[in-house]
Amino acid sequence: MPSGTKGGKGKRTRRRVRRASHHPLWGGGGGGSGGGTMPRDNMASLIQRVARQARLTFRPPGGNNNSGGGDGSGPRFAENLHRLQQLLNEVRAEDLRLSPRGPSAVPGLAQPPVSYMHICETESFSMGVFVLRAGACIPLHDHPGMDGLLKVLYGTLRIACFDAPDGGAGGAGAGSASSAAGAASSGQPPPARSRRRALLRSHQLYTPASAPCLLSPHTDNLHQIDAVGGPAAFLDILAPPYDPEHGRDCHYFRLLDGQSLPPPAADPPGLPKEVWLLETPQAADFWCGGEPYPGPQVSP
Repeated sequence: MPSGTKGGKGKRTRRRVRRASHHPLWGGGGGGSGGGTMPRDNMASLIQRVARQARLTFRPPGGNNNSGGGDGSGPRFAENLHRLQQLLNEVRAEDLRLSPRGPSAVPGLAQPPVSYMHICETESFSMGVFVLRAGACIPLHDHPGMDGLLKVLYGTLRIACFDAPDGGAGGAGAGSASSAAGAASSGQPPPARSRRRALLRSHQLYTPASAPCLLSPHTDNLHQIDAVGGPAAFLDILAPPYDPEHGRDCHYFRLLDGQSLPPPAADPPGLPKEVWLLETPQAADFWCGGEPYPGPQVSP
């Protein structure tokens, strides 16, 4: 997921999830218990098993902690990933002591459209919960060199997934995004280097009954996430975590003018189809706050 945050006087920054989840601006952000429902008796062992299976699935090859999340190929990786999907499918909102609501307000600051509850992080993966207000959108963004799984806990999400066939996601960089924004505001066409061919693969609705949404370094690596009909929350696993120092920074995109997403459907006609994206700065109305995770503790 994207790691942009906003606080104070509209300052926007990019951050690693581990650091931001403990930022003092959000430490008292009304996390509480998220609801009075207690978890199932076996939930502590289940969420622990999810974390341990994630660590097993995405353990770095050859012990190199910066080389990516697992080898991404071969029968053992596929078996471990399938087992992780099975475990994620069992997780429910009440098991993490969550109930439907939007992000908790932070005293003195505008309420963020999205908030993040940090559960755990290792060198090979991060796990947490994203909470979206009704109508909130996590803009189209990438996950350079990363695998990921997203499991809806409550509410309904509309998710559009894209491939980036012309060299992978996030190649243009922040400088070209600024140039593109300037060109757009002046009425000039955006520079070619800020435009990116992509393949729209799916546009679907996800609920707690849905299987996890999967992304890989080369498939469905870009996605946009919208809360539909009310607040929503999802459990998120990324492998390895975002880390700008090792080339895993988050980049934002939008469809070039004249293009639009088809209505969400399990199998939309005409997909996959080629589209053109424009890399953009982080949207002024999007930021991610932080609040405490109320569920069972995890030691991966």
